[in-house]
Amino acid sequence: MRIHQIDLPVSDVAATVAYFRDELQLPVEGSAVRIGWSTLQLQPAGSNPVGGVHLAFNVPANRFEAATDWLKARATLQRDLKGHDHFTFDGRWDSESIYFTGPDGLILELIARRRLPAGECQGGFHGSEITCISEVGLPAEHVGEVQANAQNAFGLAPLSQPTPHFAPLGDDEGLLIVVDATRRWFPEQKVLPNARGIRVVLHDVVPGAMVEDAALGWHLRSA
Repeated sequence: MRIHQIDLPVSDVAATVAYFRDELQLPVEGSAVRIGWSTLQLQPAGSNPVGGVHLAFNVPANRFEAATDWLKARATLQRDLKGHDHFTFDGRWDSESIYFTGPDGLILELIARRRLPAGECQGGFHGSEITCISEVGLPAEHVGEVQANAQNAFGLAPLSQPTPHFAPLGDDEGLLIVVDATRRWFPEQKVLPNARGIRVVLHDVVPGAMVEDAALGWHLRSA
């Protein structure tokens, strides 16, 4: 699965565009940020609340150390309750991650998935090496119900064993992170998930499908 586009409500479109362009070195056109094969379309939040939105970006695994150094020069890494700021995940995840805070309290992540192809660049990292938006967080009042709806509509399977509070649906190239709406985001465990006003377009899944959560305000569809 690939995340083709996310419409993201923000409090200040111009300031958020500047952040992605100047801090993360990503190309922008108007209010659209290009992140590899994905597009982040920024929109005025209006009455939608901001904060609590989680997005992850794939980077090549062989470039993760360079990406970490690059990010540390631009942002303060988030830490867990034990003070760790670098996280390795085994099993089906087979990855390592760092987290940081973006505009409006975005909970952003660089994740290196070892099964994906290596990058060709050497030396210092550049934001243009980010390959895609690889995760979007979706709060749910009933995780199992949303999981079943997404599996049936889009033909997705869990990346790892789901729990009543957490279900990652998709694969290394794209994941829907369905979480209990009362579960605070890793690693800081301070902020509750929010996706109100978010619209996501998926590729490489069953076409013409749609899943939404009217109560929590997010919408998924496939091209």
